[in-house]
Amino acid sequence: MPDNLETRLDRGLGPMDATLLVIGSMIGSGIFITSAESTRLVGSPGWLLAAWALAGLMTITGALSCAELAAMWPRAGGQYVFLREAYGPMTGFLFGWGMWVVIQTGTIAAVAVAFASFLGVMVPGVSGTAYLIDPIIFGRYAVSLSTQQAVAAGMILLLTAVNMRGLQAGRWIQNTFTVAKTGALLGLVVLGLLAGWNARGAAFTSSWWNPWANGWTPENVQPGLGVAGGLALVLLLGRAMVGPLFAQSAWNNVTFTAGEVRDPGRTLPRALLIGCGVVVVLYLLANVAYVVTLPLDGIRDAPQKRVAVAAVQQILGPAGALAMAVAILVSTFGCNNGLILAGARVQYAMANDGLFFRAAARLNRHRVPGAALLAQGVWAALLTLPRTVTTDAATGAPVFGNVYTQLLEYIISADLVFYGLMVGAVILVRRRRPELARPYRTFGYPLTPLVYLVLAAVLVADLAWLAPETSGMGYLLVLTGVPVYLVWRRRPAPSPALADTARPAV
Repeated sequence: MPDNLETRLDRGLGPMDATLLVIGSMIGSGIFITSAESTRLVGSPGWLLAAWALAGLMTITGALSCAELAAMWPRAGGQYVFLREAYGPMTGFLFGWGMWVVIQTGTIAAVAVAFASFLGVMVPGVSGTAYLIDPIIFGRYAVSLSTQQAVAAGMILLLTAVNMRGLQAGRWIQNTFTVAKTGALLGLVVLGLLAGWNARGAAFTSSWWNPWANGWTPENVQPGLGVAGGLALVLLLGRAMVGPLFAQSAWNNVTFTAGEVRDPGRTLPRALLIGCGVVVVLYLLANVAYVVTLPLDGIRDAPQKRVAVAAVQQILGPAGALAMAVAILVSTFGCNNGLILAGARVQYAMANDGLFFRAAARLNRHRVPGAALLAQGVWAALLTLPRTVTTDAATGAPVFGNVYTQLLEYIISADLVFYGLMVGAVILVRRRRPELARPYRTFGYPLTPLVYLVLAAVLVADLAWLAPETSGMGYLLVLTGVPVYLVWRRRPAPSPALADTARPAV
């Protein structure tokens, strides 16, 4: 294949495709699962909704800020390019390295584990405790292969193979599954608010803002917290935002595909704002549906954290639970397709800067970064295997941590730092490079980015205190990129054209 085709991207994504990519990358497993853990942490319906509302505020303010950068630098790699231009190549590299090592690949792995978990509703043999390879313990961590983990890894590799077949294959799956799962989520909201409303719901039987009245105590939620009263509640509210933030993350993925978007200076800001707005509203309404349908313990103790399944089962019986499980399978499958499609474009951009494996800088015969997709897929599949290990106080037996929750805490802390740097870049670049053309300017500037930065800083500090092991591991994985960068920067950049070179739309 001639070099000019081997190294050029196809601008095959229009405005609707970009908007559906934002929505599809966000709506995955989180909205159907994470409210169980958030409810356990805050102990009341009011604070549960507050956790989701604060996460939504961060999503909207972050997207409003990101849109300005996306319109300024509409290039493949998105956030990698923004950080490189604002802070220098090392910061951009650490973001891209973090994406490949834990952030993007960890998100893909977590969503795949959720897919396998909901498949277990229909196929009982798919379980996190049905081991093909028993856990092998390494101190506080272990590696295992259960049937659930095997399904998760297989799903990742299947979607990787599909996306290696070309942009249009991935685009078709993304659009089809996004429409289907958005409809399913809307159906959950309507069903819960119209048919699920009942006197036993948490909204009517629990104190909205006094979790102690609901039997909640900070010490039971997190032993050894060391503080009590309102401060304890505020700290645990921060940790309760981990699930909602994960559920609302990945909105930046559309910027990674900027080299394949038509008229990106106009399309990307609109896709970010419309897509994020739709998802935040649907998520808040879904949680209202949960609290009017299920009692507080029904949300907190939902079997295997499947809150959405429990809610629909409450309304429609076993048939409803099965239908909801199918809808969530569709949702997680489509979400992972979007994550896989977009994520590899970051490594493609890095490789064109000489900061990743050379093979990742080349496109395959279908004009997609095949080697980058393959590297991402294999590593994400491997991330479904590790688990944390604790000891049962009564029996002394090892207890293996929930893979999904563990991956969330690895991801969110490191991801928040890079999101914060991206939002901060809006302020920094306005001061340092005021002459740059800005087709879109952040609404509410400078308040909008400042709101995001304050909330992100508080949350990062909160997680460092409450979950030092898992959040610290996320930081360490990102920082392994420092010596890698020092080695790679000495290598000459490859000859192919930069990633933002694209074939004109036909």
